[in-house]
Amino acid sequence: MRIIFTDTYKKMSEEAAKIIAGQLWIKPDSVLGLATGSTPVELYQNLVWLYQTVGLDFSQATSFNLDEYVGLAEDDPQSYHRFMHENLFDHVNIRKDHVFFPNGLASDPAREAEEYEAAIMAAGGIDMQLLGIGRNAHIGFNEPGESFTRTTHKVALKESTIEANARFFASAAEVPREAMSMGIGTIFRARHIVLLASGAEKAEAVRDAVKGAITPQVPASILQLHPSVTLIVDHEAGALLSEGKRDSR
Repeated sequence: MRIIFTDTYKKMSEEAAKIIAGQLWIKPDSVLGLATGSTPVELYQNLVWLYQTVGLDFSQATSFNLDEYVGLAEDDPQSYHRFMHENLFDHVNIRKDHVFFPNGLASDPAREAEEYEAAIMAAGGIDMQLLGIGRNAHIGFNEPGESFTRTTHKVALKESTIEANARFFASAAEVPREAMSMGIGTIFRARHIVLLASGAEKAEAVRDAVKGAITPQVPASILQLHPSVTLIVDHEAGALLSEGKRDSR
């Protein structure tokens, strides 16, 4: 695992944007796995800026989002579909028919999960997967549990995740209790993974994911086994990691 230490959230976002932009310049028809939440917002702003100023081209790219809340329509203000369009897709030249989300309104979640997996495989697999990390070390909506879930699935959200996401809603009571999420196995099949972490509240999760035992109780710990992971942390999120060999920015 390559670790890039940055001083600030702004620098973390800039470094991540450089990596994703480089992927698109090297392979214009890249399949990207994209994430939502507060962590990648400025990263997406940087990608929009690169599109507007130097012509970063998304026209041949395909994207698959990590997850979506169960029960929210695409146009719901808190849906991840809406988030991605407002923060990235509506501002770059990605083809709308190349943008995929798990359907949180699917009447048959198991079938929806199978079809989402099939769509990823039909696209040739994910070249670069962007991830954030939860306070309990979840990636996507893969919560701590007894085993690593292999494929896309419907998941019941932990109370800690509901509490963390309540800031995006009028109250915690409005946060959906379930979501559709790529599985750990789905994420692990990506050719390269970029994991972002910002803020002191993520420091313990980052430490456990990087230095702790590989266990489904710490979902992100599985990334220790992946052959190509870049972790980008700001000063606060990386505070509990060793000061040994590292790539500082």
